[in-house]
Amino acid sequence: MSNTDSFIDEVTEEVRRDRLFGLLRRYGWIAVVVILGIVGGTAWREWSNAQAQAQAQAAGDALVAAMEGPGTPARIDALRAIDPASPGAGTVRDFLLAAELAADGRAGEAASLLDAIAVTPDLPEIYRQIAAFKALSLTASDRDPADLRTAFEALAEPGLPLRLLAQEQLALLDIRAGDTEAAIARLQAILIDAEVTSDLQQRAGQAIVALGGTPEAAAGSGG
Repeated sequence: MSNTDSFIDEVTEEVRRDRLFGLLRRYGWIAVVVILGIVGGTAWREWSNAQAQAQAQAAGDALVAAMEGPGTPARIDALRAIDPASPGAGTVRDFLLAAELAADGRAGEAASLLDAIAVTPDLPEIYRQIAAFKALSLTASDRDPADLRTAFEALAEPGLPLRLLAQEQLALLDIRAGDTEAAIARLQAILIDAEVTSDLQQRAGQAIVALGGTPEAAAGSGG
């Protein structure tokens, strides 16, 4: 019985091998395509990553070269001549260009660039907030005070990254409007906020003193 069983097992295994080879002959090309697809996909990803890295490096080099221009007008021309390879590079270029335009006394052009950044939906919130804040700050003297207040109040909402800087601007608007008490109250709130930076804290304290008030943080720290 054992010899018979062994013979049957050998025959069964042979049939299985024949079937396997038959299947490979009929459908082996599918396996080849799959393997080529995997290898090709890996190669394509590596090539794409290398291309993206090269483009990012080229964009960075172009921006650095532009900022090394001999003067503001030359830097403006060099920045405008750059063709950004990606949206991110374009945003960096526009931020730098806006700064140069503002330094050249062309606040309106700078603000237009920043306003465009502020409404770009694919950018991280922090970049859009910075652009909106800088655009408002550059053109504050030319804007209607009520519109300016509304715009800064939108940036001063709880949880937003520039809320304390926006609150500082609102305090300045209070001062311009002659509402000293409101300005001091707003500055006091900035002064004791847990997220206030040392520079902003110092500015708020100095402004409170200039307005005739007593900084709460300074009084508390003296005890």
